[in-house]
Amino acid sequence: MDKILLTLGVVVVALVFFVGEWYPVDFIALCIPIVLIILGLVSPDEGISGFSNSATITVLAMFILSAGITRTGVIQMVRDLLVRWGGRTTTKQILALGLVVGPISGFINNTAVVAVFLPIVEDWCKKRKISPSKMLIPLSYVTILGGMLTLIGTSTNVLASGVSAQLGYGEFGLFQFTLLGVVTFLSGLFYVAFIAPRLLPKRDPNSNSLNQDYKLEDYVSEVIITPGSSLIGKTLRQSGIQRKFDLDVLEIIHNGNHFPQPLADKVLLAGDILLVRGGREDLLKVRDAKEIEILADVKFGEKSVEDEISTGEEKVAEVLILSNSRLIGSTLKDLRFRQRYNATVLAIRRGQELVRERLGKVPLRFGDLMLVQGPKESFIGLQTSRELLVIEERDLETLRQNKAWISLAIVVGVILVAAFDWLPILVSSLIGVILMVFTGCLKPGEIYGSVRWDVIFLLAGLIPLGIAMDESGATEWLAKNLASLGGNLSGFWILLFFFVITSLLTEIISNNAAVVLMIPIAVKVAETLDLNVYAFMFAVTFAASNSFMTPIGYQTNTMVYSAGGYRFIDFIRVGGPLNLWMAIITPICIALIYGIK
Repeated sequence: MDKILLTLGVVVVALVFFVGEWYPVDFIALCIPIVLIILGLVSPDEGISGFSNSATITVLAMFILSAGITRTGVIQMVRDLLVRWGGRTTTKQILALGLVVGPISGFINNTAVVAVFLPIVEDWCKKRKISPSKMLIPLSYVTILGGMLTLIGTSTNVLASGVSAQLGYGEFGLFQFTLLGVVTFLSGLFYVAFIAPRLLPKRDPNSNSLNQDYKLEDYVSEVIITPGSSLIGKTLRQSGIQRKFDLDVLEIIHNGNHFPQPLADKVLLAGDILLVRGGREDLLKVRDAKEIEILADVKFGEKSVEDEISTGEEKVAEVLILSNSRLIGSTLKDLRFRQRYNATVLAIRRGQELVRERLGKVPLRFGDLMLVQGPKESFIGLQTSRELLVIEERDLETLRQNKAWISLAIVVGVILVAAFDWLPILVSSLIGVILMVFTGCLKPGEIYGSVRWDVIFLLAGLIPLGIAMDESGATEWLAKNLASLGGNLSGFWILLFFFVITSLLTEIISNNAAVVLMIPIAVKVAETLDLNVYAFMFAVTFAASNSFMTPIGYQTNTMVYSAGGYRFIDFIRVGGPLNLWMAIITPICIALIYGIK
Protein backbone atom coordinates (compact mmCIF):
# COMPACT_ATOMS: atom_id res chain seq x y z
CA MET A 1 0.00 0.00 0.00
CA ASP A 2 2.94 2.32 0.66
CA LYS A 3 4.08 2.06 -2.95
CA ILE A 4 0.54 2.73 -4.16
CA LEU A 5 0.29 5.92 -2.08
CA LEU A 6 3.78 6.98 -3.16
CA THR A 7 2.97 6.46 -6.85
CA LEU A 8 -0.35 8.27 -6.59
CA GLY A 9 1.45 11.08 -4.77
CA VAL A 10 3.82 11.46 -7.74
CA VAL A 11 0.81 11.51 -10.07
CA VAL A 12 -0.95 14.21 -8.05
CA VAL A 13 2.17 16.41 -7.84
CA ALA A 14 2.75 15.97 -11.59
CA LEU A 15 -0.87 16.98 -12.29
CA VAL A 16 -0.48 20.09 -10.12
CA PHE A 17 2.63 21.10 -12.06
CA PHE A 18 0.94 20.36 -15.40
CA VAL A 19 -2.04 22.53 -14.48
CA GLY A 20 0.08 25.28 -12.92
CA GLU A 21 2.22 25.60 -16.08
CA TRP A 22 5.14 26.94 -14.05
CA TYR A 23 7.48 24.92 -16.25
CA PRO A 24 7.12 23.49 -19.76
CA VAL A 25 5.19 20.20 -19.82
CA ASP A 26 8.09 18.33 -21.44
CA PHE A 27 10.43 19.39 -18.62
CA ILE A 28 7.89 18.28 -16.01
CA ALA A 29 7.55 14.95 -17.82
CA LEU A 30 11.34 14.49 -17.79
CA CYS A 31 11.38 15.06 -14.03
CA ILE A 32 8.84 12.26 -13.46
CA PRO A 33 11.11 9.26 -14.26
CA ILE A 34 13.94 10.78 -12.21
CA VAL A 35 11.64 11.06 -9.18
CA LEU A 36 10.32 7.54 -9.76
CA ILE A 37 13.87 6.14 -9.89
CA ILE A 38 14.90 7.99 -6.71
CA LEU A 39 11.82 6.69 -4.87
CA GLY A 40 12.53 3.14 -6.06
CA LEU A 41 9.24 2.85 -7.91
CA VAL A 42 10.97 1.95 -11.20
CA SER A 43 14.44 0.67 -12.04
CA PRO A 44 16.89 2.95 -13.92
CA ASP A 45 16.34 0.87 -17.07
CA GLU A 46 12.57 1.26 -16.73
CA GLY A 47 13.01 4.99 -16.05
CA ILE A 48 14.69 5.57 -19.41
CA SER A 49 12.62 3.00 -21.30
CA GLY A 50 10.44 5.79 -22.74
CA PHE A 51 13.28 6.83 -25.03
CA SER A 52 13.45 3.38 -26.62
CA ASN A 53 9.71 2.76 -26.64
CA SER A 54 8.29 2.03 -30.08
CA ALA A 55 5.62 4.74 -29.65
CA THR A 56 8.25 7.43 -29.03
CA ILE A 57 10.37 6.42 -32.02
CA THR A 58 7.33 6.08 -34.29
CA VAL A 59 6.13 9.59 -33.40
CA LEU A 60 9.65 10.92 -34.06
CA ALA A 61 9.66 9.28 -37.49
CA MET A 62 6.21 10.68 -38.27
CA PHE A 63 7.38 14.22 -37.57
CA ILE A 64 10.18 13.75 -40.09
CA LEU A 65 7.87 12.24 -42.71
CA SER A 66 5.49 15.18 -42.21
CA ALA A 67 8.37 17.57 -42.79
CA GLY A 68 9.23 15.80 -46.04
CA ILE A 69 5.66 16.24 -47.27
CA THR A 70 5.62 19.91 -46.19
CA ARG A 71 8.99 20.91 -47.65
CA THR A 72 8.19 19.45 -51.05
CA GLY A 73 4.97 21.44 -51.34
CA VAL A 74 2.55 18.50 -51.41
CA ILE A 75 0.09 20.21 -49.07
CA GLN A 76 0.29 23.48 -51.02
CA MET A 77 -0.78 21.58 -54.12
CA VAL A 78 -4.24 21.02 -52.66
CA ARG A 79 -4.99 24.68 -51.93
CA ASP A 80 -6.60 25.13 -55.33
CA LEU A 81 -9.22 22.60 -54.23
CA LEU A 82 -10.36 25.02 -51.54
CA VAL A 83 -11.03 27.74 -54.07
CA ARG A 84 -12.63 25.30 -56.52
CA TRP A 85 -14.89 23.56 -54.00
CA GLY A 86 -15.62 26.43 -51.61
CA GLY A 87 -18.99 28.02 -52.22
CA ARG A 88 -20.23 31.46 -51.23
CA THR A 89 -21.80 30.49 -47.91
CA THR A 90 -19.79 29.91 -44.75
CA THR A 91 -21.23 26.41 -44.40
CA LYS A 92 -20.04 25.35 -47.87
CA GLN A 93 -16.65 26.93 -47.27
CA ILE A 94 -16.16 25.06 -43.98
CA LEU A 95 -17.33 21.81 -45.59
CA ALA A 96 -14.75 22.29 -48.36
CA LEU A 97 -12.08 23.07 -45.79
CA GLY A 98 -12.97 20.03 -43.70
CA LEU A 99 -13.10 17.59 -46.62
CA VAL A 100 -9.66 18.75 -47.79
CA VAL A 101 -7.84 19.25 -44.49
CA GLY A 102 -9.45 16.48 -42.40
CA PRO A 103 -8.19 13.48 -44.40
CA ILE A 104 -4.72 15.04 -44.65
CA SER A 105 -4.63 15.27 -40.83
CA GLY A 106 -5.21 11.55 -40.65
CA PHE A 107 -1.74 10.94 -42.08
CA ILE A 108 0.22 14.14 -41.37
CA ASN A 109 0.77 15.61 -37.91
CA ASN A 110 -2.11 18.05 -37.39
CA THR A 111 0.14 20.78 -35.95
CA ALA A 112 2.12 20.74 -39.20
CA VAL A 113 -1.13 20.82 -41.21
CA VAL A 114 -2.37 23.94 -39.40
CA ALA A 115 1.06 25.58 -39.76
CA VAL A 116 0.83 25.18 -43.54
CA PHE A 117 -2.89 25.91 -43.97
CA LEU A 118 -3.09 28.92 -41.64
CA PRO A 119 -1.69 31.41 -44.18
CA ILE A 120 -3.52 29.62 -47.02
CA VAL A 121 -6.88 29.99 -45.24
CA GLU A 122 -6.17 33.63 -44.33
CA ASP A 123 -5.35 34.42 -47.96
CA TRP A 124 -8.45 32.51 -49.07
CA CYS A 125 -10.55 34.57 -46.64
CA LYS A 126 -9.19 37.81 -48.10
CA LYS A 127 -9.95 36.74 -51.66
CA ARG A 128 -13.44 35.53 -50.76
CA LYS A 129 -14.05 38.48 -48.39
CA ILE A 130 -14.76 36.09 -45.52
CA SER A 131 -14.15 37.02 -41.92
CA PRO A 132 -11.08 34.97 -40.82
CA SER A 133 -12.67 34.47 -37.40
CA LYS A 134 -15.34 32.38 -39.16
CA MET A 135 -12.77 29.97 -40.58
CA LEU A 136 -9.77 29.57 -38.25
CA ILE A 137 -11.45 27.80 -35.33
CA PRO A 138 -13.05 25.39 -37.85
CA LEU A 139 -9.56 24.84 -39.33
CA SER A 140 -8.26 23.77 -35.93
CA TYR A 141 -11.28 21.62 -35.12
CA VAL A 142 -11.31 19.68 -38.40
CA THR A 143 -7.60 18.85 -38.02
CA ILE A 144 -8.26 17.54 -34.50
CA LEU A 145 -11.17 15.45 -35.79
CA GLY A 146 -9.18 14.31 -38.82
CA GLY A 147 -6.31 13.21 -36.62
CA MET A 148 -8.53 10.41 -35.29
CA LEU A 149 -8.96 8.79 -38.69
CA THR A 150 -5.82 6.64 -38.41
CA LEU A 151 -3.28 5.46 -35.88
CA ILE A 152 -0.65 7.95 -37.11
CA GLY A 153 -2.94 10.99 -37.13
CA THR A 154 -1.71 12.18 -33.72
CA SER A 155 1.05 11.32 -31.28
CA THR A 156 -1.70 10.52 -28.76
CA ASN A 157 -2.97 7.65 -30.92
CA VAL A 158 0.52 6.19 -31.31
CA LEU A 159 1.13 6.46 -27.56
CA ALA A 160 -2.22 4.76 -26.83
CA SER A 161 -1.12 1.94 -29.12
CA GLY A 162 2.14 1.64 -27.18
CA VAL A 163 0.30 1.51 -23.85
CA SER A 164 -1.98 -1.20 -25.28
CA ALA A 165 1.09 -3.26 -26.19
CA GLN A 166 2.53 -2.79 -22.69
CA LEU A 167 -0.71 -4.09 -21.19
CA GLY A 168 -0.50 -7.23 -23.33
CA TYR A 169 -3.16 -6.39 -25.92
CA GLY A 170 -0.82 -5.66 -28.79
CA GLU A 171 -0.38 -2.48 -30.81
CA PHE A 172 -3.30 -0.99 -32.70
CA GLY A 173 -3.50 -1.56 -36.42
CA LEU A 174 -3.08 1.45 -38.70
CA PHE A 175 -6.81 1.49 -39.55
CA GLN A 176 -8.10 -0.35 -36.47
CA PHE A 177 -10.41 2.48 -35.39
CA THR A 178 -10.79 4.21 -38.76
CA LEU A 179 -14.49 3.35 -39.07
CA LEU A 180 -15.12 5.02 -35.72
CA GLY A 181 -12.90 7.91 -36.79
CA VAL A 182 -14.86 8.44 -40.00
CA VAL A 183 -18.19 8.53 -38.13
CA THR A 184 -16.92 10.97 -35.48
CA PHE A 185 -15.19 13.10 -38.12
CA LEU A 186 -18.36 13.45 -40.19
CA SER A 187 -20.45 14.08 -37.07
CA GLY A 188 -18.04 16.74 -35.91
CA LEU A 189 -17.81 18.29 -39.37
CA PHE A 190 -21.61 18.54 -39.45
CA TYR A 191 -21.52 20.57 -36.22
CA VAL A 192 -18.58 22.74 -37.34
CA ALA A 193 -20.18 23.50 -40.72
CA PHE A 194 -23.84 23.94 -39.83
CA ILE A 195 -23.95 25.03 -36.19
CA ALA A 196 -20.59 26.62 -35.36
CA PRO A 197 -20.97 29.51 -37.89
CA ARG A 198 -23.89 30.81 -35.81
CA LEU A 199 -21.71 30.83 -32.70
CA LEU A 200 -18.42 32.09 -34.16
CA PRO A 201 -17.63 35.80 -33.82
CA LYS A 202 -17.47 37.90 -36.94
CA ARG A 203 -14.57 40.25 -37.46
CA ASP A 204 -14.96 42.90 -40.12
CA PRO A 205 -13.38 41.39 -43.26
CA ASN A 206 -12.23 44.87 -44.23
CA SER A 207 -9.87 44.84 -41.24
CA ASN A 208 -7.80 42.08 -42.78
CA SER A 209 -4.93 44.50 -43.42
CA LEU A 210 -2.14 44.54 -40.87
CA ASN A 211 -2.45 48.33 -40.80
CA GLN A 212 -5.97 48.13 -39.36
CA ASP A 213 -5.50 44.98 -37.28
CA TYR A 214 -2.57 46.46 -35.38
CA LYS A 215 -3.54 50.18 -35.59
CA LEU A 216 -0.08 51.05 -36.87
CA GLU A 217 -0.82 54.78 -37.06
CA ASP A 218 -1.05 54.88 -33.26
CA TYR A 219 2.58 53.99 -32.66
CA VAL A 220 4.52 54.29 -35.95
CA SER A 221 5.68 57.87 -36.52
CA GLU A 222 8.12 59.99 -38.51
CA VAL A 223 10.63 62.25 -36.80
CA ILE A 224 13.08 64.63 -38.45
CA ILE A 225 16.58 65.49 -37.23
CA THR A 226 16.85 69.26 -36.89
CA PRO A 227 20.10 71.19 -37.66
CA GLY A 228 20.80 71.68 -33.94
CA SER A 229 20.22 68.05 -32.91
CA SER A 230 22.86 66.26 -30.85
CA LEU A 231 22.29 63.20 -33.03
CA ILE A 232 24.05 64.70 -36.05
CA GLY A 233 27.28 62.92 -36.93
CA LYS A 234 26.60 59.92 -34.72
CA THR A 235 25.69 56.45 -35.83
CA LEU A 236 22.38 55.07 -34.70
CA ARG A 237 24.22 52.76 -32.31
CA GLN A 238 26.23 55.65 -30.82
CA SER A 239 23.10 57.76 -30.40
CA GLY A 240 21.66 55.24 -27.92
CA ILE A 241 18.06 56.27 -28.65
CA GLN A 242 16.92 52.68 -29.16
CA ARG A 243 18.65 51.56 -25.98
CA LYS A 244 17.57 54.42 -23.71
CA PHE A 245 13.98 54.76 -24.92
CA ASP A 246 11.20 52.32 -25.82
CA LEU A 247 11.84 53.10 -29.47
CA ASP A 248 12.80 51.21 -32.63
CA VAL A 249 14.09 52.88 -35.79
CA LEU A 250 12.57 51.01 -38.75
CA GLU A 251 13.94 53.07 -41.60
CA ILE A 252 16.06 56.15 -42.32
CA ILE A 253 15.07 58.42 -45.21
CA HIS A 254 17.68 60.87 -46.55
CA ASN A 255 16.97 63.08 -49.56
CA GLY A 256 14.19 60.73 -50.61
CA ASN A 257 16.38 57.62 -50.39
CA HIS A 258 15.18 54.86 -48.07
CA PHE A 259 17.81 53.04 -46.01
CA PRO A 260 16.53 49.74 -44.55
CA GLN A 261 17.94 47.47 -41.83
CA PRO A 262 20.62 47.03 -40.63
CA LEU A 263 20.87 50.65 -39.51
CA ALA A 264 23.11 50.48 -36.44
CA ASP A 265 26.17 51.92 -38.24
CA LYS A 266 24.31 54.47 -40.37
CA VAL A 267 25.53 58.03 -39.64
CA LEU A 268 22.68 60.42 -38.87
CA LEU A 269 22.57 63.75 -40.70
CA ALA A 270 20.53 66.93 -40.43
CA GLY A 271 17.26 66.56 -42.32
CA ASP A 272 17.19 62.75 -41.98
CA ILE A 273 13.69 61.41 -41.44
CA LEU A 274 13.47 58.45 -39.08
CA LEU A 275 10.53 56.08 -39.27
CA VAL A 276 10.15 54.87 -35.68
CA ARG A 277 8.01 52.58 -33.56
CA GLY A 278 7.24 54.09 -30.20
CA GLY A 279 4.57 55.51 -27.96
CA ARG A 280 3.79 59.23 -27.88
CA GLU A 281 5.32 59.60 -24.41
CA ASP A 282 8.67 58.18 -25.50
CA LEU A 283 8.69 60.29 -28.65
CA LEU A 284 8.24 63.43 -26.56
CA LYS A 285 11.14 62.38 -24.32
CA VAL A 286 13.41 61.87 -27.35
CA ARG A 287 12.30 65.18 -28.83
CA ASP A 288 13.27 67.07 -25.69
CA ALA A 289 16.54 65.18 -25.15
CA LYS A 290 17.85 65.00 -28.73
CA GLU A 291 16.26 68.04 -30.39
CA ILE A 292 14.22 66.37 -33.06
CA GLU A 293 10.80 67.23 -34.44
CA ILE A 294 7.82 64.89 -34.68
CA LEU A 295 6.13 65.16 -38.04
CA ALA A 296 2.43 65.81 -37.46
CA ASP A 297 0.11 62.82 -37.87
CA VAL A 298 2.58 60.85 -40.03
CA LYS A 299 1.21 61.86 -43.40
CA PHE A 300 2.17 59.12 -45.83
CA GLY A 301 0.11 60.45 -48.71
CA GLU A 302 -1.77 57.69 -50.51
CA LYS A 303 0.20 54.99 -48.72
CA SER A 304 -0.79 53.28 -45.49
CA VAL A 305 1.79 52.86 -42.75
CA GLU A 306 2.00 49.21 -43.70
CA ASP A 307 2.85 50.13 -47.30
CA GLU A 308 5.38 52.73 -46.19
CA ILE A 309 7.41 50.29 -44.10
CA SER A 310 7.09 47.53 -46.72
CA THR A 311 8.64 49.39 -49.61
CA GLY A 312 11.56 48.15 -51.70
CA GLU A 313 13.41 45.35 -49.98
CA GLU A 314 11.47 45.78 -46.72
CA LYS A 315 8.34 43.89 -45.70
CA VAL A 316 5.98 43.39 -42.77
CA ALA A 317 4.43 40.08 -41.74
CA GLU A 318 2.98 38.24 -38.76
CA VAL A 319 5.19 35.65 -37.07
CA LEU A 320 3.78 32.99 -34.73
CA ILE A 321 5.66 31.59 -31.71
CA LEU A 322 5.45 27.80 -32.03
CA SER A 323 4.95 25.45 -29.09
CA ASN A 324 8.45 23.96 -29.26
CA SER A 325 10.15 27.35 -29.53
CA ARG A 326 13.13 28.08 -27.33
CA LEU A 327 11.99 31.71 -27.38
CA ILE A 328 9.11 30.96 -24.97
CA GLY A 329 9.68 32.59 -21.59
CA SER A 330 12.40 34.90 -22.88
CA THR A 331 12.04 38.59 -23.72
CA LEU A 332 12.99 40.22 -27.00
CA LYS A 333 15.74 42.06 -25.15
CA ASP A 334 17.16 38.83 -23.68
CA LEU A 335 17.10 37.23 -27.12
CA ARG A 336 18.62 40.26 -28.88
CA PHE A 337 15.88 39.59 -31.42
CA ARG A 338 16.76 42.49 -33.72
CA GLN A 339 20.41 41.47 -33.91
CA ARG A 340 19.68 37.75 -34.26
CA TYR A 341 17.05 38.00 -37.00
CA ASN A 342 17.81 41.47 -38.45
CA ALA A 343 14.14 42.34 -37.96
CA THR A 344 12.09 44.48 -35.58
CA VAL A 345 8.98 43.46 -33.62
CA LEU A 346 6.36 46.23 -33.90
CA ALA A 347 3.64 44.67 -31.73
CA ILE A 348 2.54 41.41 -30.12
CA ARG A 349 -1.01 40.08 -30.31
CA ARG A 350 -2.39 37.61 -27.77
CA GLY A 351 -5.95 36.82 -28.73
CA GLN A 352 -7.74 40.15 -28.36
CA GLU A 353 -4.88 41.72 -26.38
CA LEU A 354 -2.50 43.96 -28.33
CA VAL A 355 0.89 44.69 -26.71
CA ARG A 356 2.65 47.70 -28.23
CA GLU A 357 4.78 49.19 -25.45
CA ARG A 358 7.79 47.93 -23.51
CA LEU A 359 8.05 45.09 -26.00
CA GLY A 360 11.61 44.26 -24.98
CA LYS A 361 10.45 43.34 -21.46
CA VAL A 362 7.46 41.14 -22.35
CA PRO A 363 8.08 37.37 -21.84
CA LEU A 364 7.04 35.55 -25.00
CA ARG A 365 4.37 32.83 -24.90
CA PHE A 366 3.36 29.95 -27.13
CA GLY A 367 0.79 31.29 -29.59
CA ASP A 368 1.99 34.91 -29.50
CA LEU A 369 1.57 36.59 -32.87
CA MET A 370 4.32 39.14 -33.50
CA LEU A 371 4.11 41.84 -36.15
CA VAL A 372 7.63 41.92 -37.58
CA GLN A 373 9.29 44.38 -39.99
CA GLY A 374 12.61 43.88 -41.73
CA PRO A 375 14.42 43.10 -45.00
CA LYS A 376 12.86 40.38 -47.16
CA GLU A 377 16.02 38.27 -46.74
CA SER A 378 15.42 38.22 -42.99
CA PHE A 379 12.05 36.58 -43.51
CA ILE A 380 13.67 33.74 -45.44
CA GLY A 381 15.67 33.01 -42.29
CA LEU A 382 12.53 33.27 -40.16
CA GLN A 383 10.71 30.85 -42.49
CA THR A 384 13.39 28.21 -41.98
CA SER A 385 13.33 28.58 -38.19
CA ARG A 386 11.81 25.63 -36.32
CA GLU A 387 10.72 27.99 -33.53
CA LEU A 388 8.75 30.55 -35.54
CA LEU A 389 6.10 30.42 -38.26
CA VAL A 390 5.78 33.29 -40.74
CA ILE A 391 2.05 33.67 -41.43
CA GLU A 392 2.17 33.98 -45.18
CA GLU A 393 2.09 31.52 -48.01
CA ARG A 394 5.55 30.17 -48.59
CA ASP A 395 6.90 30.95 -52.05
CA LEU A 396 6.68 27.85 -54.20
CA GLU A 397 10.20 28.55 -55.45
CA THR A 398 11.55 27.83 -51.96
CA LEU A 399 9.91 24.40 -51.92
CA ARG A 400 11.31 21.28 -53.58
CA GLN A 401 8.32 20.82 -55.87
CA ASN A 402 10.21 18.46 -58.15
CA LYS A 403 10.34 16.04 -55.22
CA ALA A 404 6.65 16.33 -54.31
CA TRP A 405 5.53 13.07 -55.90
CA ILE A 406 8.53 11.23 -54.48
CA SER A 407 7.75 12.32 -50.91
CA LEU A 408 4.08 11.46 -51.43
CA ALA A 409 5.01 8.01 -52.77
CA ILE A 410 7.25 7.39 -49.75
CA VAL A 411 4.48 8.24 -47.27
CA VAL A 412 1.92 6.15 -49.19
CA GLY A 413 4.42 3.27 -49.20
CA VAL A 414 4.90 3.56 -45.43
CA ILE A 415 1.14 3.46 -44.94
CA LEU A 416 0.57 0.48 -47.27
CA VAL A 417 3.41 -1.59 -45.77
CA ALA A 418 2.01 -1.02 -42.27
CA ALA A 419 -1.62 -1.52 -43.37
CA PHE A 420 -0.90 -4.97 -44.86
CA ASP A 421 1.23 -5.93 -41.83
CA TRP A 422 4.29 -6.56 -43.97
CA LEU A 423 6.32 -4.62 -41.42
CA PRO A 424 5.47 -2.89 -38.14
CA ILE A 425 4.66 0.80 -38.46
CA LEU A 426 7.85 1.56 -36.49
CA VAL A 427 10.04 -0.15 -39.09
CA SER A 428 8.19 1.16 -42.16
CA SER A 429 8.25 4.73 -40.87
CA LEU A 430 12.01 4.60 -40.18
CA ILE A 431 12.61 3.23 -43.68
CA GLY A 432 10.52 6.15 -44.96
CA VAL A 433 12.76 8.60 -43.09
CA ILE A 434 15.86 7.13 -44.73
CA LEU A 435 14.26 7.33 -48.18
CA MET A 436 13.25 10.97 -47.59
CA VAL A 437 16.92 11.85 -47.18
CA PHE A 438 18.33 9.59 -49.89
CA THR A 439 15.86 10.95 -52.46
CA GLY A 440 16.58 14.59 -51.56
CA CYS A 441 13.13 15.38 -50.18
CA LEU A 442 14.84 16.36 -46.94
CA LYS A 443 18.40 17.40 -46.24
CA PRO A 444 20.15 15.54 -43.41
CA GLY A 445 20.41 18.73 -41.34
CA GLU A 446 16.66 19.29 -41.60
CA ILE A 447 15.81 16.07 -39.79
CA TYR A 448 16.50 17.42 -36.32
CA GLY A 449 14.68 20.68 -36.96
CA SER A 450 11.55 18.84 -38.12
CA VAL A 451 11.09 16.90 -34.89
CA ARG A 452 9.01 18.41 -32.11
CA TRP A 453 11.34 17.46 -29.33
CA ASP A 454 8.96 18.73 -26.65
CA VAL A 455 6.50 15.98 -27.66
CA ILE A 456 9.26 13.33 -27.80
CA PHE A 457 10.53 14.19 -24.32
CA LEU A 458 6.95 14.36 -23.06
CA LEU A 459 6.25 10.82 -24.28
CA ALA A 460 9.58 9.50 -23.01
CA GLY A 461 8.94 10.98 -19.57
CA LEU A 462 5.35 9.78 -19.22
CA ILE A 463 5.84 6.14 -20.23
CA PRO A 464 7.74 5.23 -17.00
CA LEU A 465 4.82 6.70 -15.02
CA GLY A 466 2.54 4.08 -16.58
CA ILE A 467 5.05 1.38 -15.63
CA ALA A 468 5.16 2.64 -12.02
CA MET A 469 1.36 2.74 -11.84
CA ASP A 470 1.18 -0.88 -12.97
CA GLU A 471 4.04 -2.33 -10.92
CA SER A 472 3.07 -0.55 -7.70
CA GLY A 473 -0.49 -1.82 -7.93
CA ALA A 474 -1.91 1.72 -8.11
CA THR A 475 -3.71 1.01 -11.38
CA GLU A 476 -5.32 -2.15 -10.03
CA TRP A 477 -6.30 -0.42 -6.76
CA LEU A 478 -7.97 2.47 -8.59
CA ALA A 479 -9.68 0.08 -11.01
CA LYS A 480 -11.11 -2.09 -8.24
CA ASN A 481 -12.54 0.92 -6.44
CA LEU A 482 -14.03 2.31 -9.64
CA ALA A 483 -15.42 -1.11 -10.56
CA SER A 484 -17.08 -1.46 -7.16
CA LEU A 485 -18.59 2.02 -7.47
CA GLY A 486 -19.87 1.29 -10.95
CA GLY A 487 -20.95 -2.28 -10.27
CA ASN A 488 -24.63 -1.38 -10.54
CA LEU A 489 -24.16 0.58 -13.78
CA SER A 490 -24.37 -0.85 -17.28
CA GLY A 491 -21.23 -1.15 -19.38
CA PHE A 492 -22.29 1.78 -21.54
CA TRP A 493 -22.52 4.21 -18.61
CA ILE A 494 -19.10 3.12 -17.36
CA LEU A 495 -17.72 3.66 -20.88
CA LEU A 496 -19.33 7.11 -20.94
CA PHE A 497 -17.83 7.85 -17.51
CA PHE A 498 -14.30 7.16 -18.79
CA PHE A 499 -14.88 9.25 -21.91
CA VAL A 500 -16.09 12.25 -19.91
CA ILE A 501 -13.34 12.01 -17.25
CA THR A 502 -10.63 11.74 -19.91
CA SER A 503 -12.13 14.68 -21.86
CA LEU A 504 -12.04 16.85 -18.74
CA LEU A 505 -8.53 15.70 -17.88
CA THR A 506 -7.17 16.46 -21.34
CA GLU A 507 -8.42 20.07 -21.09
CA ILE A 508 -6.18 20.75 -18.10
CA ILE A 509 -3.15 18.53 -18.75
CA SER A 510 -1.45 17.08 -21.82
CA ASN A 511 -3.60 14.73 -23.90
CA ASN A 512 -0.67 12.30 -23.90
CA ALA A 513 -0.62 12.35 -20.09
CA ALA A 514 -4.36 11.67 -20.04
CA VAL A 515 -3.86 8.56 -22.19
CA VAL A 516 -1.02 7.20 -20.04
CA LEU A 517 -3.02 7.65 -16.84
CA MET A 518 -6.47 6.57 -18.01
CA ILE A 519 -5.98 3.63 -20.41
CA PRO A 520 -4.48 1.24 -17.80
CA ILE A 521 -7.28 2.08 -15.34
CA ALA A 522 -9.96 1.67 -18.02
CA VAL A 523 -8.48 -1.68 -19.07
CA LYS A 524 -8.44 -2.98 -15.48
CA VAL A 525 -12.05 -1.92 -14.95
CA ALA A 526 -13.08 -3.61 -18.22
CA GLU A 527 -11.25 -6.80 -17.22
CA THR A 528 -12.84 -6.80 -13.74
CA LEU A 529 -16.37 -6.35 -15.15
CA ASP A 530 -15.75 -8.67 -18.14
CA LEU A 531 -16.27 -5.88 -20.68
CA ASN A 532 -14.67 -5.27 -24.10
CA VAL A 533 -11.18 -3.95 -23.33
CA TYR A 534 -10.69 -2.42 -26.79
CA ALA A 535 -13.92 -0.44 -26.50
CA PHE A 536 -12.58 1.19 -23.35
CA MET A 537 -9.13 1.86 -24.84
CA PHE A 538 -10.70 3.49 -27.89
CA ALA A 539 -12.98 5.58 -25.68
CA VAL A 540 -10.02 6.97 -23.74
CA THR A 541 -7.96 7.49 -26.92
CA PHE A 542 -10.72 9.46 -28.64
CA ALA A 543 -11.59 11.40 -25.49
CA ALA A 544 -7.95 12.48 -25.12
CA SER A 545 -8.26 14.37 -28.41
CA ASN A 546 -11.72 15.69 -27.54
CA SER A 547 -10.27 19.11 -26.70
CA PHE A 548 -12.23 21.95 -28.26
CA MET A 549 -13.23 24.09 -25.29
CA THR A 550 -10.12 26.18 -24.61
CA PRO A 551 -7.37 27.77 -26.73
CA ILE A 552 -4.73 26.03 -24.59
CA GLY A 553 -6.18 22.52 -24.48
CA TYR A 554 -4.80 21.56 -27.89
CA GLN A 555 -1.84 23.01 -29.81
CA THR A 556 -3.80 23.76 -32.97
CA ASN A 557 -6.32 25.79 -30.95
CA THR A 558 -3.50 27.95 -29.59
CA MET A 559 -2.10 28.45 -33.10
CA VAL A 560 -5.34 30.03 -34.37
CA TYR A 561 -6.13 31.92 -31.14
CA SER A 562 -4.24 35.13 -31.94
CA ALA A 563 -4.44 34.78 -35.72
CA GLY A 564 -8.25 34.83 -35.54
CA GLY A 565 -8.38 37.59 -32.95
CA TYR A 566 -10.43 35.31 -30.70
CA ARG A 567 -11.26 35.65 -27.03
CA PHE A 568 -11.06 32.78 -24.57
CA ILE A 569 -14.85 32.75 -24.32
CA ASP A 570 -15.14 32.10 -28.08
CA PHE A 571 -13.65 28.62 -27.63
CA ILE A 572 -15.99 27.87 -24.72
CA ARG A 573 -19.02 29.05 -26.70
CA VAL A 574 -18.12 27.13 -29.87
CA GLY A 575 -16.12 24.21 -28.47
CA GLY A 576 -18.27 23.44 -25.42
CA PRO A 577 -21.24 22.14 -27.43
CA LEU A 578 -18.85 20.20 -29.69
CA ASN A 579 -17.24 18.56 -26.64
CA LEU A 580 -20.72 17.60 -25.44
CA TRP A 581 -21.77 16.38 -28.90
CA MET A 582 -18.70 14.15 -29.20
CA ALA A 583 -19.22 12.85 -25.64
CA ILE A 584 -22.66 11.68 -26.75
CA ILE A 585 -21.93 10.37 -30.23
CA THR A 586 -18.55 8.66 -29.66
CA PRO A 587 -19.51 6.21 -26.85
CA ILE A 588 -22.70 5.30 -28.76
CA CYS A 589 -20.68 4.59 -31.91
CA ILE A 590 -18.12 2.55 -29.95
CA ALA A 591 -20.94 0.45 -28.48
CA LEU A 592 -22.52 -0.11 -31.91
CA ILE A 593 -19.30 -0.78 -33.84
CA TYR A 594 -17.20 -2.74 -31.35
CA GLY A 595 -19.66 -3.80 -28.66
CA ILE A 596 -19.19 -3.33 -24.93
CA LYS A 597 -19.41 -6.96 -23.77
